Amino acid sequence: MRVKLSIAMLLAVLGAALGTSAQADINVGVTLSATGPAASLGIPEKNTFALLPVTIAGQKVNYLVLDDASDTTTAVKNTRKLIAEHKVDLVIGSTTSPNSLAMIDVVAEAETPMIAMAASARIIEPMDAKRAWVFKTPQNDAQMATAIVQHMSNNNVKTVAYIGFADAYGEGWWNEFSKIAELRKIQVVANERFNRADTSVTGQVLKILAARPDAVLVGGAGTPAALPQKSLKEKGYKGLLYQTHGVANADFLRVCGKDCEGTYLPAGPVLVAAQLPESNPIKKAALEYVNKYEAVNGRSSVSTFGAHAWDASKLLASAAPEALKKAQPGTPEFRRALRDALEKTTNLTVAHGVFNMSPQDHLGFDQRARVMVKIEGGTWKLVQ
Repeated sequence: MRVKLSIAMLLAVLGAALGTSAQADINVGVTLSATGPAASLGIPEKNTFALLPVTIAGQKVNYLVLDDASDTTTAVKNTRKLIAEHKVDLVIGSTTSPNSLAMIDVVAEAETPMIAMAASARIIEPMDAKRAWVFKTPQNDAQMATAIVQHMSNNNVKTVAYIGFADAYGEGWWNEFSKIAELRKIQVVANERFNRADTSVTGQVLKILAARPDAVLVGGAGTPAALPQKSLKEKGYKGLLYQTHGVANADFLRVCGKDCEGTYLPAGPVLVAAQLPESNPIKKAALEYVNKYEAVNGRSSVSTFGAHAWDASKLLASAAPEALKKAQPGTPEFRRALRDALEKTTNLTVAHGVFNMSPQDHLGFDQRARVMVKIEGGTWKLVQ
């Protein structure tokens, strides 16, 4: 009887230990736009999560990836599901700025840290109690707008027209670009909008042509951003054309085709990693991602968007060991410790730049996180 009892007790102890081990997994919930208008951005993000390590600091990591179909309501539903049903320790997503902005209330209420893969500065600014739980990996619009305006000034652009998405992405770019252009004495002569799902922008383009600008900036992302540019070319526009870092993927090049030749845009250094000088501190980290991604997905398949997911994983890998010293995954204490560790990220070199975060800055990139690129010969060329 004693032997049986001892065995039973041993089995109970082993069962408890196994249960504790299962509970100790780090669970990461991901919502991204693998379908819909933003699919050309979300698919490389989804592909990247398949490349990530399954352990961090000896702890197993589970990535639960959901598709929000580029829809804001679905992104919010996915976030609620990941938190309520899967008890995730961290949320990564979404692909677009409108989706990411809509998710903030959900993660803040649940006190679950979130790393956005969308660009709008409004995701983390102005800092408040809700945004204290939110971080992001893409460069801020202001950083990229500064690079564009500098290039325009260097090329004697005096007047410019803007046409951007009729959503948070387009509005964020308008706010930053127009402010910086004014400071550099570049006159904005037109301000137009279009929707991601539009099939024609003829009316907007005709207004732009009537203003006779030296240059046009398209404030869009993914393949939908090709529409205004193709329409401008069709109507005979001969001035300089600029896009944002939201188009830095092969699908945009494919859809825009010859109409994008000569276009300028700011981008994360990962887009032209092999062209960076050896002295660039980001080159090694950027090439690590490029080589791993293209080994699985094919040559020239890499994009800046997948790298945003990669950089989010690097943030987690840096912060998790510190959080694990204070609490076990699956607990409120661990989520808060993870948030605190993310906020203290210092000198972390990733594919897009170097993170130096603080309580006031939940991105932490400086100007090393962007380069100017020209579309030439159907590919990306670093502008020296």
